[in-house]
Amino acid sequence: MHAASHGKGGVHLVRIDRDGPVHHITDYTVSSAIRGDLDRIYTHGDNSTCVATDTQKNITFSLARDGVGTPEEFALKFGRFMFSEWPEIVTGGRWEVKKVDWDRIVGDHGPHNHSFVRSGKEERYAVVQAEGKDFHIVSGLKELTVLKSSGSSFVGYPKGTYTTLAETTDRIMSTDVSAWWEYNTLEADFDAIFDSVRHIILTEFAERFSMALQNTMWAISSRIIDTHPEIDTVRLQCPNNHHFVVDLSPFGQDNPNVVFYAADRPFGDITSEVVRTGTTPTPAAWTTIPSFT
Repeated sequence: MHAASHGKGGVHLVRIDRDGPVHHITDYTVSSAIRGDLDRIYTHGDNSTCVATDTQKNITFSLARDGVGTPEEFALKFGRFMFSEWPEIVTGGRWEVKKVDWDRIVGDHGPHNHSFVRSGKEERYAVVQAEGKDFHIVSGLKELTVLKSSGSSFVGYPKGTYTTLAETTDRIMSTDVSAWWEYNTLEADFDAIFDSVRHIILTEFAERFSMALQNTMWAISSRIIDTHPEIDTVRLQCPNNHHFVVDLSPFGQDNPNVVFYAADRPFGDITSEVVRTGTTPTPAAWTTIPSFT
């Protein structure tokens, strides 16, 4: 055996905070996996070190009884519990928490105390990994879909036999942002930092004139690192969701940049990794995290 892990994936946990008449909902999907003295489970059918995946599912719910905290805090709590419960077995692991948001329903009488509607498809992530008893946190988001109808150009690129794309100084730019960032600490205001990172992504996308999507990605990543000393590495994946101006001349019409064909395939697949000067990404933190590049 070169490497092995086992755990429970996709445990959908919903916790309702009922302190008072106004309820609050937390919606997490939790995946756990331990590493350690597992070889004989595979090679000999010896289950004496096999902490059942069903057990890990039950632990997910038990740990939520008295509160879950942020995704990062809950993943750390889970990992530390596994080390303390089975110190002779567990030497590492991976604990992932995906969060989706619910908005309070606003009816004729204002925001409802205990009724909610799911927000968009955006998802928040936290992945805690451990090697030995060294814990690492990588947080992120996926499916943050953004579009700007102006403020973007694409000119000056190499042209040759196979180039058909026309230069443009005013185009639609749209993408589905996936972002991951590595913390250099286990103690931080994770909710506040997440909100700030998301704000930076949206602000740089909206307010900066973009010479290319890559240019915007650099601006986003470098500002995140400059703003947050707790973050040393930022990875982005931003597919370029193309919008092409439709030629209406066959119908005797002009098209002053108002009618577009939105092509979901193929798409520009654009990735980046930006690292704080003087640091390097921690390999143990990024194991199982998409590299994009």
